[in-house]
Amino acid sequence: MHELSIAHNVVEIASHAANEAGINRIQAVHLKLGALSGVEKDSLLFCYEIAAEGTRLQGSRLEIDEIPVAIYCPHCDDILPLPGVQALCCPRCGTSSADIRQGYELEVISLEYESSDEPELSL
Repeated sequence: MHELSIAHNVVEIASHAANEAGINRIQAVHLKLGALSGVEKDSLLFCYEIAAEGTRLQGSRLEIDEIPVAIYCPHCDDILPLPGVQALCCPRCGTSSADIRQGYELEVISLEYESSDEPELSL
């Protein structure tokens, strides 16, 4: 299960960013997760709790924004999200395209922390 090592990396990234900003306690980590990232969302959520134990992220939430696959269609000259990952065809005109523009994301976007005076920390 590679989600555990990914969860440890997310905790490490968030801990480092919090340390650099002088933040003691993290409430939530916001993550973008692409449909083609190869990461199972439910497994990552489970593993995150394990990875966060004993760190400043213990008890925090992992908020995942799921990013769909989007391709560039040369016929429509547009970037369009796909309803699934089975066929790389434009949902508007049906043209095949392997020009994937979105869907591989796996990135920590921001942290929420306890201080009510300070804004959300963006990474």
